[in-house]
Amino acid sequence: MTQVIQVMTTDVRLARPDQSIQSAAAEMAAGDLGSLPVGEDDRLIGMITDRDIAVRGVALGLGPEALVREVMTEGIRYCFEDDDVTRVADNMAELGVRRLPVVDRDKRIVGIVSLSNIADAGNPRATRSLLEAVAVPH
Repeated sequence: MTQVIQVMTTDVRLARPDQSIQSAAAEMAAGDLGSLPVGEDDRLIGMITDRDIAVRGVALGLGPEALVREVMTEGIRYCFEDDDVTRVADNMAELGVRRLPVVDRDKRIVGIVSLSNIADAGNPRATRSLLEAVAVPH
């Protein structure tokens, strides 16, 4: 059994809910990231993606000074660092997401697991399951 901790990315940048979307977008650009977990008081409270900024922010006429909390996705899903990669891939496929925050058992963020991490794990069934669910044209 391969655990998420063995394949996840540990270099996690967090956005703050009171941060501007311009600042969050600059962090995403600097790190070549499509999303940032949003944390407040040492807890994960949401996720902001480049799509959130474009579709929820710009499309609604919000300016660069709008706050992350205005466009972020709340009720974020996550997995635990000791979860099985196959089970997490199946969960990601069911949710239709390409990445999940990874938390420890105290629910503190310790990493991110993405489609590429799953593919690199060397589990063809998990990779196929996830790819079939999220890597399809819209």
